[in-house]
Amino acid sequence: MIRRSYGILLLTVLAIVVLWIATPVFLIMPFKSQTPAVLAVSYFLRRWSPWVALAGLLAGGWAVGRLWGGSRIWQRGLAVVTLLPLGASAWFARQNHFEWMFVPLSDPAYVRGVAADFVNAGDMVLGVVLNGDAAAWPVNQLAYHHVVNTEVGGVPIAATY
Repeated sequence: MIRRSYGILLLTVLAIVVLWIATPVFLIMPFKSQTPAVLAVSYFLRRWSPWVALAGLLAGGWAVGRLWGGSRIWQRGLAVVTLLPLGASAWFARQNHFEWMFVPLSDPAYVRGVAADFVNAGDMVLGVVLNGDAAAWPVNQLAYHHVVNTEVGGVPIAATY
């Protein structure tokens, strides 16, 4: 009965940690509408996720240790395998996965304004003029990368919005 309690504890800790870490990933998505309340929840979870993941990994390790003695080999293997997603969650909680989604655009290709047939007359653009040189980026294309690292008029710039 006590061994079953440790197993239930281990699975409960696993579920809490994975849900805690994964929830902001699904709430904050590009090109999806979000309310201030949803963002507040996401930022709260993100802020505390490293600590929750660490506590979950320690609690999971403790529960595996309690289950270890007198267990069959397959039960030990199952308990240890349960630690893998807890370890992965502890690692992922310390990553900024938003940087993986929005890779800055380096070395962009340019066309002359009249040849930019992919830009419609009503499309918004972000433009800059430096030292007599001009460049513009369609906002709908810049939205994915959020940053363009380039040079305009001999000056290195990072265009963003």
